[in-house]
Amino acid sequence: MFEKILVPTDFSKDAKKVVECIGDIPGVKEVVLLYVVARDPLARVWDPVAETRDAEKRLLKDEMGAVKAPGINVKVKAVSVLEGEVASAIQKVAEDEKVSLVAMGARGKGQIRSALLGSTSRGMLRFGDTHLLIMHYKALEGGDMVKFCDRVFAKVLFPTDFSQPAEAALSFLKDIGGIGELILLNAVSKGETDEQIEAYVADATAKINEIARDLGKGGMKVTSKVVVGHPVEVISAEAEKEDVSLIALSSQGALAIKRGRIGSTAYDVANSSTRPVLILRRSKIALY
Repeated sequence: MFEKILVPTDFSKDAKKVVECIGDIPGVKEVVLLYVVARDPLARVWDPVAETRDAEKRLLKDEMGAVKAPGINVKVKAVSVLEGEVASAIQKVAEDEKVSLVAMGARGKGQIRSALLGSTSRGMLRFGDTHLLIMHYKALEGGDMVKFCDRVFAKVLFPTDFSQPAEAALSFLKDIGGIGELILLNAVSKGETDEQIEAYVADATAKINEIARDLGKGGMKVTSKVVVGHPVEVISAEAEKEDVSLIALSSQGALAIKRGRIGSTAYDVANSSTRPVLILRRSKIALY
Protein backbone atom coordinates (compact mmCIF):
# COMPACT_ATOMS: atom_id res chain seq x y z
CA MET A 1 0.00 0.00 0.00
CA PHE A 2 2.93 2.32 0.77
CA GLU A 3 5.30 1.08 -1.89
CA LYS A 4 6.87 4.47 -2.66
CA ILE A 5 7.65 6.84 0.20
CA LEU A 6 8.94 10.40 0.19
CA VAL A 7 11.14 11.34 3.15
CA PRO A 8 11.94 15.06 3.41
CA THR A 9 15.10 15.69 5.42
CA ASP A 10 16.96 18.71 6.69
CA PHE A 11 19.77 16.54 8.11
CA SER A 12 18.42 17.11 11.62
CA LYS A 13 18.43 14.40 14.29
CA ASP A 14 14.70 13.73 13.97
CA ALA A 15 14.86 13.56 10.18
CA LYS A 16 17.74 11.08 10.23
CA LYS A 17 15.78 8.80 12.55
CA VAL A 18 12.93 8.70 10.04
CA VAL A 19 15.38 7.75 7.29
CA GLU A 20 16.85 5.01 9.47
CA CYS A 21 13.53 3.35 10.22
CA ILE A 22 11.67 3.81 6.94
CA GLY A 23 12.39 0.23 5.94
CA ASP A 24 10.18 -0.98 8.81
CA ILE A 25 7.05 0.21 7.01
CA PRO A 26 5.30 -2.82 5.46
CA GLY A 27 5.55 -3.12 1.68
CA VAL A 28 7.96 -0.27 0.96
CA LYS A 29 9.90 -0.76 -2.26
CA GLU A 30 11.21 2.70 -3.08
CA VAL A 31 12.28 5.70 -0.99
CA VAL A 32 12.82 9.23 -2.29
CA LEU A 33 15.03 11.32 -0.01
CA LEU A 34 14.32 15.01 -0.49
CA TYR A 35 16.12 18.13 0.66
CA VAL A 36 14.51 21.50 0.05
CA VAL A 37 16.97 24.36 -0.27
CA ALA A 38 15.27 27.50 1.05
CA ARG A 39 16.70 30.94 0.59
CA ASP A 40 18.17 32.51 3.71
CA PRO A 41 16.45 35.94 4.04
CA LEU A 42 19.67 37.38 5.50
CA ALA A 43 21.90 36.18 2.66
CA ARG A 44 22.96 38.86 0.18
CA VAL A 45 23.98 36.33 -2.43
CA TRP A 46 22.13 33.10 -3.15
CA ASP A 47 23.11 30.45 -5.68
CA PRO A 48 20.26 27.90 -5.65
CA VAL A 49 21.85 25.77 -8.37
CA ALA A 50 25.07 25.30 -6.41
CA GLU A 51 23.24 24.71 -3.12
CA THR A 52 20.95 22.16 -4.73
CA ARG A 53 23.91 20.32 -6.23
CA ASP A 54 25.71 20.32 -2.87
CA ALA A 55 22.57 19.06 -1.12
CA GLU A 56 22.26 16.11 -3.50
CA LYS A 57 25.90 15.21 -2.88
CA ARG A 58 25.29 15.31 0.86
CA LEU A 59 22.19 13.13 0.51
CA LEU A 60 24.20 10.59 -1.45
CA LYS A 61 27.02 10.63 1.09
CA ASP A 62 25.22 10.91 4.42
CA GLU A 63 21.64 9.72 4.00
CA MET A 64 21.35 6.92 1.43
CA GLY A 65 23.24 4.45 3.58
CA ALA A 66 20.86 5.04 6.49
CA VAL A 67 18.10 3.15 4.66
CA LYS A 68 19.28 -0.24 5.83
CA ALA A 69 16.42 -2.51 4.76
CA PRO A 70 17.49 -4.74 1.84
CA GLY A 71 15.73 -4.59 -1.52
CA ILE A 72 14.64 -0.96 -1.28
CA ASN A 73 15.50 1.36 -4.15
CA VAL A 74 16.70 4.75 -2.88
CA LYS A 75 16.94 7.95 -4.90
CA VAL A 76 17.85 11.46 -3.81
CA LYS A 77 16.45 14.77 -4.92
CA ALA A 78 17.02 18.41 -3.99
CA VAL A 79 14.92 21.40 -5.02
CA SER A 80 15.20 25.11 -4.25
CA VAL A 81 12.41 27.43 -3.11
CA LEU A 82 11.97 30.86 -1.66
CA GLU A 83 11.65 31.22 2.10
CA GLY A 84 8.37 29.88 3.54
CA GLU A 85 7.51 27.60 0.60
CA VAL A 86 9.07 24.37 1.88
CA ALA A 87 5.82 22.47 2.54
CA SER A 88 4.47 23.40 -0.89
CA ALA A 89 7.68 22.14 -2.49
CA ILE A 90 7.42 18.83 -0.63
CA GLN A 91 3.84 18.35 -1.78
CA LYS A 92 4.78 19.13 -5.39
CA VAL A 93 7.58 16.55 -5.33
CA ALA A 94 5.17 14.04 -3.76
CA GLU A 95 2.80 14.58 -6.68
CA ASP A 96 5.55 14.52 -9.33
CA GLU A 97 7.05 11.32 -7.91
CA LYS A 98 3.61 9.77 -7.37
CA VAL A 99 4.48 8.63 -3.87
CA SER A 100 1.89 6.92 -1.69
CA LEU A 101 3.18 8.31 1.61
CA VAL A 102 5.18 11.24 2.98
CA ALA A 103 7.07 10.33 6.16
CA MET A 104 8.76 13.05 8.18
CA GLY A 105 9.89 14.05 11.64
CA ALA A 106 7.69 16.26 13.78
CA ARG A 107 10.43 18.87 14.09
CA GLY A 108 13.42 19.96 12.10
CA LYS A 109 16.54 21.99 12.72
CA GLY A 110 16.31 24.70 15.31
CA GLN A 111 12.96 23.60 16.68
CA ILE A 112 12.56 23.99 20.43
CA ARG A 113 12.11 20.54 21.96
CA SER A 114 9.04 21.63 23.91
CA ALA A 115 7.33 22.89 20.77
CA LEU A 116 4.62 20.92 19.03
CA LEU A 117 4.98 20.44 15.29
CA GLY A 118 7.57 22.35 13.33
CA SER A 119 6.39 24.76 10.65
CA THR A 120 7.11 22.38 7.76
CA SER A 121 5.36 19.34 9.24
CA ARG A 122 2.48 21.58 10.29
CA GLY A 123 2.24 22.93 6.75
CA MET A 124 2.17 19.41 5.30
CA LEU A 125 -0.50 18.42 7.81
CA ARG A 126 -2.75 21.36 6.95
CA PHE A 127 -2.23 21.70 3.22
CA GLY A 128 -0.75 18.41 2.00
CA ASP A 129 -2.78 15.97 -0.06
CA THR A 130 -0.79 12.76 0.43
CA HIS A 131 -1.01 10.20 3.23
CA LEU A 132 1.25 11.57 5.96
CA LEU A 133 3.27 9.84 8.69
CA ILE A 134 4.55 12.24 11.33
CA MET A 135 7.16 10.70 13.60
CA HIS A 136 7.20 11.92 17.18
CA TYR A 137 9.98 10.75 19.47
CA LYS A 138 9.85 10.07 23.18
CA ALA A 139 12.38 11.67 25.52
CA LEU A 140 14.09 9.38 28.00
CA GLU A 141 15.88 10.17 31.23
CA GLY A 142 19.16 11.91 30.56
CA GLY A 143 17.85 13.67 27.46
CA ASP A 144 18.35 10.81 25.02
CA MET A 145 15.69 10.11 22.41
CA VAL A 146 14.17 6.77 21.56
CA LYS A 147 12.37 6.20 18.31
CA PHE A 148 8.94 4.64 18.11
CA CYS A 149 9.51 3.63 14.52
CA ASP A 150 10.85 0.13 15.25
CA ARG A 151 7.89 -1.95 14.08
CA VAL A 152 5.74 1.16 13.85
CA PHE A 153 2.67 -0.95 13.01
CA ALA A 154 3.15 -3.29 15.99
CA LYS A 155 0.31 -1.77 18.03
CA VAL A 156 -1.99 0.66 16.24
CA LEU A 157 -4.68 2.82 17.80
CA PHE A 158 -7.47 3.72 15.36
CA PRO A 159 -10.01 6.29 16.60
CA THR A 160 -13.36 6.16 14.78
CA ASP A 161 -16.52 8.24 14.87
CA PHE A 162 -18.29 5.70 12.63
CA SER A 163 -18.42 8.22 9.79
CA GLN A 164 -17.99 7.20 6.16
CA PRO A 165 -14.45 8.68 5.96
CA ALA A 166 -13.45 6.79 9.11
CA GLU A 167 -14.85 3.51 7.76
CA ALA A 168 -13.01 3.98 4.47
CA ALA A 169 -9.75 4.79 6.30
CA LEU A 170 -10.10 1.67 8.44
CA SER A 171 -10.70 -0.47 5.36
CA PHE A 172 -7.56 1.00 3.80
CA LEU A 173 -5.55 0.50 6.99
CA LYS A 174 -6.37 -3.19 7.39
CA ASP A 175 -5.13 -3.86 3.86
CA ILE A 176 -1.69 -2.37 4.59
CA GLY A 177 -0.58 -5.55 6.33
CA GLY A 178 1.99 -5.96 9.07
CA ILE A 179 -0.29 -4.76 11.88
CA GLY A 180 0.44 -6.71 15.05
CA GLU A 181 -2.49 -5.44 17.10
CA LEU A 182 -5.29 -3.00 16.34
CA ILE A 183 -7.16 -1.06 19.02
CA LEU A 184 -10.42 0.52 17.90
CA LEU A 185 -11.47 3.55 19.91
CA ASN A 186 -14.60 5.67 20.03
CA ALA A 187 -14.87 8.79 22.19
CA VAL A 188 -18.38 9.62 23.35
CA SER A 189 -18.60 13.38 23.70
CA LYS A 190 -22.39 13.82 23.52
CA GLY A 191 -25.14 13.67 26.12
CA GLU A 192 -26.60 16.13 28.61
CA THR A 193 -27.67 13.63 31.27
CA ASP A 194 -26.30 10.37 32.64
CA GLU A 195 -29.07 8.51 30.85
CA GLN A 196 -28.24 10.12 27.50
CA ILE A 197 -24.53 9.42 27.91
CA GLU A 198 -25.24 5.79 28.81
CA ALA A 199 -27.41 5.44 25.71
CA TYR A 200 -24.67 6.86 23.47
CA VAL A 201 -22.10 4.57 25.10
CA ALA A 202 -24.32 1.52 24.58
CA ASP A 203 -24.88 2.40 20.93
CA ALA A 204 -21.18 3.05 20.31
CA THR A 205 -20.20 -0.18 22.08
CA ALA A 206 -22.52 -2.23 19.89
CA LYS A 207 -21.14 -0.61 16.73
CA ILE A 208 -17.46 -0.87 17.61
CA ASN A 209 -17.75 -4.48 18.80
CA GLU A 210 -19.37 -5.44 15.50
CA ILE A 211 -16.50 -3.83 13.58
CA ALA A 212 -13.98 -5.62 15.80
CA ARG A 213 -15.66 -8.98 15.21
CA ASP A 214 -15.60 -8.48 11.44
CA LEU A 215 -11.91 -7.58 11.48
CA GLY A 216 -11.13 -10.48 13.78
CA LYS A 217 -12.57 -12.93 11.28
CA GLY A 218 -9.63 -12.12 9.03
CA GLY A 219 -7.15 -13.19 11.68
CA MET A 220 -6.23 -9.72 12.95
CA LYS A 221 -5.83 -9.21 16.70
CA VAL A 222 -8.42 -6.52 17.49
CA THR A 223 -9.69 -4.97 20.70
CA SER A 224 -12.26 -2.21 21.08
CA LYS A 225 -12.83 0.56 23.59
CA VAL A 226 -15.50 3.22 24.18
CA VAL A 227 -14.48 6.12 26.43
CA VAL A 228 -16.44 9.20 27.50
CA GLY A 229 -14.66 12.50 26.98
CA HIS A 230 -13.32 15.02 24.49
CA PRO A 231 -12.04 13.09 21.42
CA VAL A 232 -8.52 14.60 21.32
CA GLU A 233 -7.99 14.15 25.06
CA VAL A 234 -9.36 10.59 24.97
CA ILE A 235 -7.16 9.62 22.00
CA SER A 236 -4.01 11.03 23.59
CA ALA A 237 -4.73 9.42 26.95
CA GLU A 238 -5.50 6.01 25.47
CA ALA A 239 -2.42 6.12 23.26
CA GLU A 240 -0.26 6.58 26.36
CA LYS A 241 -2.21 4.08 28.46
CA GLU A 242 -2.00 1.36 25.80
CA ASP A 243 1.59 2.31 24.88
CA VAL A 244 0.76 2.17 21.17
CA SER A 245 3.40 2.40 18.46
CA LEU A 246 1.16 4.41 16.12
CA ILE A 247 -2.06 6.41 16.01
CA ALA A 248 -3.77 6.10 12.63
CA LEU A 249 -6.84 8.11 11.72
CA SER A 250 -8.79 9.59 8.87
CA SER A 251 -7.94 13.16 7.88
CA GLN A 252 -11.62 13.99 8.19
CA GLY A 253 -14.55 12.78 10.25
CA ALA A 254 -18.29 13.29 10.38
CA LEU A 255 -18.06 17.02 11.13
CA ALA A 256 -15.22 17.99 8.78
CA ILE A 257 -15.78 20.62 6.14
CA LYS A 258 -16.08 18.79 2.83
CA ARG A 259 -13.52 20.97 1.09
CA GLY A 260 -11.07 20.95 3.97
CA ARG A 261 -7.97 18.77 3.85
CA ILE A 262 -7.75 18.15 7.58
CA GLY A 263 -10.40 17.99 10.29
CA SER A 264 -9.92 19.55 13.71
CA THR A 265 -9.58 16.24 15.58
CA ALA A 266 -6.97 14.84 13.19
CA TYR A 267 -5.05 18.11 13.25
CA ASP A 268 -5.06 18.44 17.03
CA VAL A 269 -4.05 14.80 17.57
CA ALA A 270 -1.16 15.06 15.11
CA ASN A 271 -0.06 18.39 16.57
CA SER A 272 -0.11 17.36 20.22
CA SER A 273 0.62 13.63 20.24
CA THR A 274 3.81 12.16 21.66
CA ARG A 275 3.36 9.10 19.43
CA PRO A 276 3.78 8.67 15.67
CA VAL A 277 0.63 9.68 13.80
CA LEU A 278 -0.52 8.41 10.42
CA ILE A 279 -2.98 10.71 8.65
CA LEU A 280 -4.95 8.84 5.98
CA ARG A 281 -6.16 11.40 3.47
CA ARG A 282 -9.81 11.20 2.54
CA SER A 283 -8.99 12.40 -0.98
CA LYS A 284 -6.70 9.39 -1.54
CA ILE A 285 -9.16 6.76 -0.32
CA ALA A 286 -12.18 5.68 -2.32
CA LEU A 287 -15.31 6.17 -0.22
CA TYR A 288 -18.00 3.57 -0.50
